[in-house]
Amino acid sequence: MLFGAPVTWLVLACAIIARPIGILRAEEADSGPAPGSALDEGGQRLGFLYDKFELTLDQGHRTEAAGPFFYDELKETQHTWAIPPLLSSTRDPATESFEFDFIYPLLTYDRFGDQYRWQFFQLLSFSGGPSQTEKVRKRFTLFPVYFQQRSSDPNENYTAIGPFYGHLKNRLFRDEIRYVMFPIFGESRKKDVVTDNYFYPIFHLRHGNRLSGWQAWPLAGHEHKEVTTKTNDFGEVALIGGHDRSFILWPFYMNDHNGIGTDNPEWLQASMPAYNFQRSPKRDATTVLWPLFSWVDDREKKYKEWQMPWPLVVLARGEGKTTTRFFPLFSRSHSPTLESDFYLWPLYKYNRLHSDPVDQERTRILFYLYSDTVLKNTETGATQRRMDLWPLFTRTREFNGNTRLQVFSVLEPILPASKSIQRDYSQVWSVWRSEKNPKAGKTSQSLLWNLYRRETAPEAKKCSLLFGLFQYESGSEGKRMRLFHIPLGKKGIAAPEKAKSPAANR
Repeated sequence: MLFGAPVTWLVLACAIIARPIGILRAEEADSGPAPGSALDEGGQRLGFLYDKFELTLDQGHRTEAAGPFFYDELKETQHTWAIPPLLSSTRDPATESFEFDFIYPLLTYDRFGDQYRWQFFQLLSFSGGPSQTEKVRKRFTLFPVYFQQRSSDPNENYTAIGPFYGHLKNRLFRDEIRYVMFPIFGESRKKDVVTDNYFYPIFHLRHGNRLSGWQAWPLAGHEHKEVTTKTNDFGEVALIGGHDRSFILWPFYMNDHNGIGTDNPEWLQASMPAYNFQRSPKRDATTVLWPLFSWVDDREKKYKEWQMPWPLVVLARGEGKTTTRFFPLFSRSHSPTLESDFYLWPLYKYNRLHSDPVDQERTRILFYLYSDTVLKNTETGATQRRMDLWPLFTRTREFNGNTRLQVFSVLEPILPASKSIQRDYSQVWSVWRSEKNPKAGKTSQSLLWNLYRRETAPEAKKCSLLFGLFQYESGSEGKRMRLFHIPLGKKGIAAPEKAKSPAANR
């Protein structure tokens, strides 16, 4: 009975609402506004059972039904339909793109032009499409068991099966990987450097362009590279510095010389955690009892820094950086382009990036509990702002002046850049939506998925509530009111009198 009572009331409500629809349509043929007029836009309104309306912030229209569990939207050239939070589909012929989500992020499919990819929780994936050098490239991955690529260029084909045998290209941050019974043997290549691993990561041999090295980790290792040159895309010869690196009983002793042959040779030595230091023409740094106590003299960026102990107390002074930190009580740090402050971390946090024409500020309280981000174009003076108070609301203002308020906002403050969260989940918990488009003169408000909805535009105003049992519309053709879906009459606007002709005055 506890479950049956709400269902019974819902069926009765639908019956009450649906019964007058046939009568309404017959009467509107005689007394209603002409199709396509301001009063006719949106069609029948049944609150969160069914509602169709024009978009406020963009060109297009949207249909919502079954409360938060269905919508269909056409925004300019982009068409989206969804059954939140189960699935969504978005297609845009203008950009030749298509996106499909099923219980995001469980299963997703994305296509842009001829490139496509679908994946199941980042473990099982298919992808394909042409590349700059290939007409066809197809990949299949069952991570970490099976990797396969097939290409119109046979040299780009590869297959890898578990730890037994594999050949990969441009995967796992390497240009090429070969292995047999990994970790017993594996060979990887990055640019011209080839590393042969035996019982990874214990022993390896490395060779490349005037480079050679070996290691028996953690006992000892040594690598040496001579100074080389390369010709860049502009035909200029660029110098590539050499290096000489060694360790004994890592990490208790390490000694590296980098940038050999350049104008900034660097010497690094460490016996962790006792000490480590760096010496170069541009920067000196010394640490004792790593990482607690450090001293830095950065001559290139023009500042000096003391950490005692890091990260609790940090002091830096100079043109390039000024910092005063007593963690977690407070910190103030700034440079010519960056600023970072906090008080009683993580109670209050402030960050700023200034690099013309971009000026971005963000204020946060307790990580994602409250966030206020302002992005400004210093050339035009236009601003964009986003405020989040988790999980209560998200409010945005775009560069063009459009504003939007959503209540509630559960995942949006944590993943503000995710289109899929907005598309697949926001509809479920956004019980109140308010939008304003100042340039077009449009506003809209919606409570409980259109149980109450109000829209205003220069040419018309509309309001409906309680499954559309009360509706009011006004426009250039007059005013109209409906109660229980029955029109109560239409009040027209009198047309201006025609001027009399001179002949009529005689």
